[in-house]
Amino acid sequence: MGKLKIGVIGAGSISQYHLGGYAAHQDTEIYAVCDLNQERAEQKAKEFGASKVFTDYHELLALPEIDAVSICTWNNSHAEISIAALEAGKHVLVEKPLCKTVDDALRVEEAVRKSGKILQVGFVRRYAENTQILKKFIDASDLGEIYYAKASCLRRLGNPGGWFADVERSGGGPLIDLGVHVIDICWYLMGKPKVVSVTGNTYNRLGNRSNVEHLSFYQAADYDSSKNSVEDMANALIRFENGASLMVDVSFTLHAKQDELSVKLYGDKGGAELEPELSIVTEKHNTILNFEPQIDNSTFNFIGAFNNEVATFAESILGTKTTLSPVEDGVEMMKILCAIYESAETGKEITFK
Repeated sequence: MGKLKIGVIGAGSISQYHLGGYAAHQDTEIYAVCDLNQERAEQKAKEFGASKVFTDYHELLALPEIDAVSICTWNNSHAEISIAALEAGKHVLVEKPLCKTVDDALRVEEAVRKSGKILQVGFVRRYAENTQILKKFIDASDLGEIYYAKASCLRRLGNPGGWFADVERSGGGPLIDLGVHVIDICWYLMGKPKVVSVTGNTYNRLGNRSNVEHLSFYQAADYDSSKNSVEDMANALIRFENGASLMVDVSFTLHAKQDELSVKLYGDKGGAELEPELSIVTEKHNTILNFEPQIDNSTFNFIGAFNNEVATFAESILGTKTTLSPVEDGVEMMKILCAIYESAETGKEITFK
């Protein structure tokens, strides 16, 4: 068969990495770009050689020659567009999170089942080089049974505003935007154990801190400092059926000395830090050892991970690989995220049967 013809829906900042991944892959052709902003869609189409431009995703999905789509839109549209794409016979790579609610996640899962098509959730950290190296050590039981993990993704100042700060479009703040990544990567490396309970807290004490001077941060294209309806910070304790537990905290803004990204896992034979850089702790001859692999990317490499993610999606369609992030994992992650928000709102532990 010829190259897979790809449509990209949503031409905002994250689409650049999807488009770059497809452009770098020998078996894919960027065929169409869609965005509510026609000028932005046209610019991306020109940059990446797409022959079709749309402002209505239904028109893109109606093209019989399109094999697959990347969905890079607001979170509140992920489910709707994913289901429409699957029903149109397209394979789907949808940005994280899968959607906003568990009910929507289950609807997407059912659409995948009915269509027989592939849906890959954009858990891009699973596709990073440092993650894949650590996964080999874990799969070889070098860390033993992982019984505890902790992850932090803390920004001192970094509420992007725009749709990120609009709970109706985003579904939440740093928990659903940043927490989804670090929770997922821990859960994935722990072997995806079944969740039994979640306790969480969210805080909205600082707002978007638009008053701060002399410190820059990423702002969405539709940034408006007067609008913010999402949390500043969230934390959670997640317990699993096998007795393992995961602690996480994330923030858009926090009175912290510096930004922090850390992902740590602890097993009964060894431990590991995935971020800020890959290192492994073990014990030999009654001596504790720290060792750092000699690799090109000891931390998350943005472009490399996205290229791997897109390549895996394409090769899954072609039947030469299996996706690392199927729809079922997207559903489980929505259960965890929504349970954290529910726990924070009710002040109670949320349990799963």
